Amino acid sequence: MPFYPEDLVEEVRVRNDIVDVISGYVRLQKKGRDFFGLCPFHNEKSPSFSVSPSKQIYYCFGCGAGGNVISFLMDYEKYSFAEALEALADRAGITLPKQELSEQAKQESDKRRLVMEINRTAAKYFYALLRSSRGSHALDYLKKRGLSNETMQKFGLGYSDKFSNDLYEYLRKQGYKDEILKESGLVSLDERRGGYDKFWNRAMFPIMDIHNRVVGFGGRVMGDGEPKYLNSPETIVFDKSRNLYGLNVARSSKRQGIILCEGYMDVIALHQAGFDNAIASLGTAFTSGHASLIKRYEKNVYLSFDSDRAGVRAALRAIPILREAGITPKVINMKPYKDPDEFIQALGTEEYEKRIEEAENFFFFQVRIAQEKYDLQDPDGKTRFFTEIAQMLLQFEDGIERENYITAAADKYRTGYENLRKLVFQEGTKAGLAKPRTPLKSGRQSRQGKEENRKRPQKLLLTWLIEYPGLYLQLSSFIGPQDFTEDIYRKVAQALFEQLKDHALNPAKIVSMFEEEQEQRQVAELFHTTIRDLETKEDMQKAVRDVVLKVKQNSIENVSEQINPMDMEALGRLIQTKKQLESLEKLHISID
Repeated sequence: MPFYPEDLVEEVRVRNDIVDVISGYVRLQKKGRDFFGLCPFHNEKSPSFSVSPSKQIYYCFGCGAGGNVISFLMDYEKYSFAEALEALADRAGITLPKQELSEQAKQESDKRRLVMEINRTAAKYFYALLRSSRGSHALDYLKKRGLSNETMQKFGLGYSDKFSNDLYEYLRKQGYKDEILKESGLVSLDERRGGYDKFWNRAMFPIMDIHNRVVGFGGRVMGDGEPKYLNSPETIVFDKSRNLYGLNVARSSKRQGIILCEGYMDVIALHQAGFDNAIASLGTAFTSGHASLIKRYEKNVYLSFDSDRAGVRAALRAIPILREAGITPKVINMKPYKDPDEFIQALGTEEYEKRIEEAENFFFFQVRIAQEKYDLQDPDGKTRFFTEIAQMLLQFEDGIERENYITAAADKYRTGYENLRKLVFQEGTKAGLAKPRTPLKSGRQSRQGKEENRKRPQKLLLTWLIEYPGLYLQLSSFIGPQDFTEDIYRKVAQALFEQLKDHALNPAKIVSMFEEEQEQRQVAELFHTTIRDLETKEDMQKAVRDVVLKVKQNSIENVSEQINPMDMEALGRLIQTKKQLESLEKLHISID
């Protein structure tokens, strides 16, 4: 390890169970020996993110993200290795010795620090401009929107000047170089135009992370320019899918639940009205990453989206994402007004409080919107409506919860409980029959196509040696690390064979051998390559023998391609290896 002794790194990793740590970010459900949930690294509807308590490794069969508990924090929180280790050590009550960073790590840490510093400097500059004569029109706009000086101060609102290089020139005078200014996302560099600002002539909204650090900005144009709202690009400190506007305040609110809105002004208006539990996504669609972030603080969410068709569609998209994360959503009715800002200005806080209390159950919101498509006076339309209700009821995996909603739906829409229940069963049966079987394919292979014939058997063998350590004694005289033709596979095999020899199997420790994120993903994938539909022990034993034979055959082919025909010693070794292959063909493999 680059900064700390290997045994200390291993102690920190061991003292932080991967299931405990990741369950703080992702809702996990146990299936067999492992836990599954929605991947926090890409948006998905069906859980393909697995966490193995025995291996102490996570792996996503959808996007390929994988590693141990340290690499999870590095990937999710965008920590350096040292920062992730420090966070886990603190969690486990371990005191780490002070260490000097490597040159590369120091450069990365310095870059993050400088970008944060530039963001803070820019936020202060924008803040001052808003309150100067140059920002008077933006200040007038915000006041007309009903914002008090206290609220504008609380959210650090500012103004970016009408000159497109104003911030760039200011930051250059503060001593910041072009290279780091470009990294901040606040400035673009062009050979013809020189340095120019990302934001100009806009009311500025600093975006804070949960630690109250400025990580990015949103800007609302003053006048008729386009786009109306503009956000910072993603940078070394800013990831839109892992930040929510206002969460730095809302996470400490004494109010129950989170109010999820669509924009900055909605959040600010709600906070000013006393609803300091309001947040919004940052100009992007709501994702499972956002839901996981909310889940760390609250399990109940009130959707306060716009009342127009776009807002309804956004709510319908957000509901299943929130549900998959283990969050219970309800929908606040904004009508007759478009959004929370307009609603509160027109009807006040007491009426909005009442709307929260009357918020609609997410399922009946979905049903009500679906109902708009059908003519319930027409028997055919009514039948199709109830068929869609039955299909929607299938979203409830828990039997008791589904039964409760069947009862509630039957009562609300005045139909027989048994009739609706039978319809749900029929639709469920259809859905089950519609699922195609995909035999003899790994989880990732089914999404990304067939892997090269040489690599796949090697990956399977490494996975099976972890799943069934007893295979090592049966195979070690036939197969060795040298039989793995890929460099990273061979390194993993060398470490794994040594662990198996010493009866000290520790897959997560092998992941720690590799510093690059891409390498850690590859190693995690090596330990999660599977073949489905092996129904009996005999099927499994035959599959293992076939895979071992392929690994050995590939190894022989690889050596044959590289051997010098004049090297008699090497030819002798090759002949011996081929004899081993003959013995392997007769070998009986036992799976315990």
